Amino acid sequence: MKISVELTLTPIQDDYEPIIIDFIKALRNSGLRVIENPLSTQVYGEYENVMQILQEEVQTAFEAMDRGLLHMKLIKTDRSKYEPHF
Repeated sequence: MKISVELTLTPIQDDYEPIIIDFIKALRNSGLRVIENPLSTQVYGEYENVMQILQEEVQTAFEAMDRGLLHMKLIKTDRSKYEPHF
């Protein structure tokens, strides 16, 4: 089953940018379709594959920070081709 996931990683500490950059680079190198904007990163793919990659990469990001949070939205469909109709 195809899914779309919107992610916002927020390290709660000084020097937060390297953690976010490393997280996004890891997602880019994962083979998933990745679309970025200034507020979030979206990834698209097969459920099992996406969740396996996210499990590994979120753990790596969390281990690299003192405190932080991750907002994640899951949609059961591939929305990578979405274009507004207005």
